[in-house]
Amino acid sequence: MSDTLLIIEDEALLGMELARFFRKRDWDVTVARSLQEAEQHLYQQSIDPLVVLSDMNLPDGNALDFLESIKDKIAGNEWVFLTGYGSVADSVRAVRLGAYDFIEKPSDPDRLNLLIEGAARSARAQRRLAQQTQAQSSRYSVDALIGDSPVTVSLRQMIRQMAQVPFSSLIISGETGTGKGLIARILHHTGNRSQAPLIELNCAALPRELLESELFGYEAGAFTGAKKRHRGLFEQAHTGTLFLDEIGEMDLDLQSKLLKAVEDLRIRRLGSETEISIDVQIIAATNVDLLQKVEQGLFRSDLYHRLNIMSLRIPSLRERKQDLEQLVPQFIGESNRKSAKNVKQISGKAWDAIKSYNWPGNIRELSNVLERCVLLSTDEHFPEQWLQLSHHSAAPLASQQRDGIFLPLDGSLSLQDMEKYVIQEVLNRTDENVTAAARMLGTTRETLRYRVQKYNLRCKS
Repeated sequence: MSDTLLIIEDEALLGMELARFFRKRDWDVTVARSLQEAEQHLYQQSIDPLVVLSDMNLPDGNALDFLESIKDKIAGNEWVFLTGYGSVADSVRAVRLGAYDFIEKPSDPDRLNLLIEGAARSARAQRRLAQQTQAQSSRYSVDALIGDSPVTVSLRQMIRQMAQVPFSSLIISGETGTGKGLIARILHHTGNRSQAPLIELNCAALPRELLESELFGYEAGAFTGAKKRHRGLFEQAHTGTLFLDEIGEMDLDLQSKLLKAVEDLRIRRLGSETEISIDVQIIAATNVDLLQKVEQGLFRSDLYHRLNIMSLRIPSLRERKQDLEQLVPQFIGESNRKSAKNVKQISGKAWDAIKSYNWPGNIRELSNVLERCVLLSTDEHFPEQWLQLSHHSAAPLASQQRDGIFLPLDGSLSLQDMEKYVIQEVLNRTDENVTAAARMLGTTRETLRYRVQKYNLRCKS
């Protein structure tokens, strides 16, 4: 299918020559001899030109005035202007209005063709970006939060209200696997920054030094291995949203630097002497009680209150079991599409098992368990034997084996929970002897003491 080129040219002979030239290059060309005729083509005949090639001065007005009047009504196209005389003022205005380029008549055909091809590539990129943004906005609408339970209905209402407010920072709290990341994406894509970037960072996934360089960026030569300038996540999220997951795991000294950036809206790359202004909306998520960490001296109170402009608590799945009626078919359908299966019959026994379980790993555990069942299914019936759910109200933290420790990988434990449990278990086995525990864990005594203090664990001094 040919792309459409709209030519606005009042000189009939030139218009015909341009149309013939571009039709030979597989363009679907429409010619208008006035701005009124161009407006009729754009609106009444509903053509969607990829590129508009327009003379600057036409019998019924100036093409720049025309572009300014309609630029908000049509999108995904580029404008190239032709003029019989050069004008710095016109060229500056054309660029300000978003025109792709400005060229004087008469122009070399090959040069004009290169210009039009470049404008076409730019317009296609704009359309792809718009389609991706629209798809993301649709995927992360408020309706993506599935469920009819009272707590879910209330949560959706709160998210709708928050999305309409230009908040500067927000804390989302909730257990591991409740969907805090999904809520952050919904708030971004339904808010007034939806056209700007959403940048995500898990604060527990990186060591302190790397986390700082990722957040604030660095200049070439700032440290060993810094061969070129790196724009930090604050810069990348400019005018958009920065989502900091597991904010409670950030080191105290880095928290102070984050506080300054959030308060001043200015950052400084590592190794730089210049500050950079930023405009960023912060969404922080945590699966721990930040107020408790503040009381323990493990989280800065001033940063907590600065981030807690607004707060949102995500309920656990056991608080919204009514939603299983919608969530289970949804996850089974998604797993069917991914694995080319056709599971659709769920027995009463399977439903009873699903509804009686407390799902300590929340939505993540539910999704993983259902995906496993679909993958191992042999027909359209849901294989309840592969649920393999504990009969207890919550999954056991871990079971001890003679020469090791077994941890369930079903989504019920976060990485932090696993590390905390393993350290405490080894301390118990060594009668809380830090030196012996460090030897068993293959680490240094100082590193283990840091972890013991971080998790407030028991050990002998």
